Amino acid sequence: MLLVGNGRVVTRDPQVPFIEDGAVVIDHDKIVAVGTRAKMDAAYPTAEFIDAHGGLIMPGLINCHTHIYSGLARGLAIKGCNPTNFLENLEQQWWNIDRHLTLDGTRACAYVTMMESFRNGVTTIFDHHASFREIPGSLFAIKDVAQEMGMRACLCYEVSDRDGKEKLDQSIQENADFARWAATQDDMIAAMFGGHALFTLPDEALDRMVEANNGLTGFHIHVCEGMNDVYDSAQKHGCTSIHRLLDHGILGEKTMLGHCIHITPADMDVVAETHTKIVNNPQSNANNAVGTAPVLEFFKRGITVTMGTDAYTHDMLQSLKAFVPLQRLNSALPNVAWGEAMTMLFKNNAEVANMYFASKPQGKPLGVLAPGAAADVAVFDYPAPTPIGAENIDGHILFGVEGHDCRTTIVNGRVVYRDREFTDIDKDRIDAFVLDQSKKLWGELNDREY
Repeated sequence: MLLVGNGRVVTRDPQVPFIEDGAVVIDHDKIVAVGTRAKMDAAYPTAEFIDAHGGLIMPGLINCHTHIYSGLARGLAIKGCNPTNFLENLEQQWWNIDRHLTLDGTRACAYVTMMESFRNGVTTIFDHHASFREIPGSLFAIKDVAQEMGMRACLCYEVSDRDGKEKLDQSIQENADFARWAATQDDMIAAMFGGHALFTLPDEALDRMVEANNGLTGFHIHVCEGMNDVYDSAQKHGCTSIHRLLDHGILGEKTMLGHCIHITPADMDVVAETHTKIVNNPQSNANNAVGTAPVLEFFKRGITVTMGTDAYTHDMLQSLKAFVPLQRLNSALPNVAWGEAMTMLFKNNAEVANMYFASKPQGKPLGVLAPGAAADVAVFDYPAPTPIGAENIDGHILFGVEGHDCRTTIVNGRVVYRDREFTDIDKDRIDAFVLDQSKKLWGELNDREY
């Protein structure tokens, strides 16, 4: 039994949103009590004490869209890579990387992503994977790392015809095999059915995805991130990308569409009517120069919008901070986006995660510190310089707390990161493996030794 205390508890439970000197008590994989530290100390005197050192004790953060395959790209400059548009960026950089990823390379990417996530208080990830050099077994390789590290993960593979029919067939099969396997597992591993983007998914591929999925799970697809989807759907299919997805039976409550920067108002109504989710990735969109998604309009039309990073960062609080000024700049209004930002990260991300994890027979609610909830907890160092309480905690988080302030991360009751140190992994072995794999990948990409 663990008692996380000596800090301010931010529960995300509307009944008791904030406890000034609070504590969270964990028994195995569940939270059993939340209250003042004095009461928790008295009720659970033998619990192991996890010291928050006066910081913020919060629910573990959830990242609704990332790409593990980018894990070895930090510091990499690919020879000849100088994109002037989004498609060139994909072709020269990201597709180039995933075409060279072996299964060991995928494992190394997973280690990097999960360690960086824990360092930033992220306890649940939704990953959209691609490793077109070695597709079969790639999702299972990632889940092995997730189980070793203790990460809660929902995985899928991005189906695409960009490397031909054999690779498309393999990617459909990998999704189907993993989804069937994950359906039998506990609430630490889940699956979606991935697709790259409409401009690399012909009608036959969409139909085969639906057939292979057979209603087992939702779909996770990039939609209208750049204009490529818009032109492809209009010129080849005579409709919008959203209507293609509707016609093929892919939209629905458990489906999550990435980006949706260039969808029409009518498309938005279709997304809302089908209860399909959208995941926004503000920094990645800005970095790729593809535009700013009209998230405020999504909210007005009743769409559930979640927040991801697209692997631009593993710091969800950094994404939160970027989202607000980008939406204000896009709308030319200085008084918008605050409420939407908090709703996305803390409410909607939890809602989607609960569909995939809490809905399992052994599942527990995510995104909240309350009795019966999953024991996913993140502690952030934050010596507030001004008054802090239930009425203004979101302002402190938005303008004050950073992901790198994370001191301790607990997932499913397992302390994976304590006082800025990983607790039960062989970090030296993992670091050496990651470095070796990155040198191999970089060497192949640039035809040289590192």
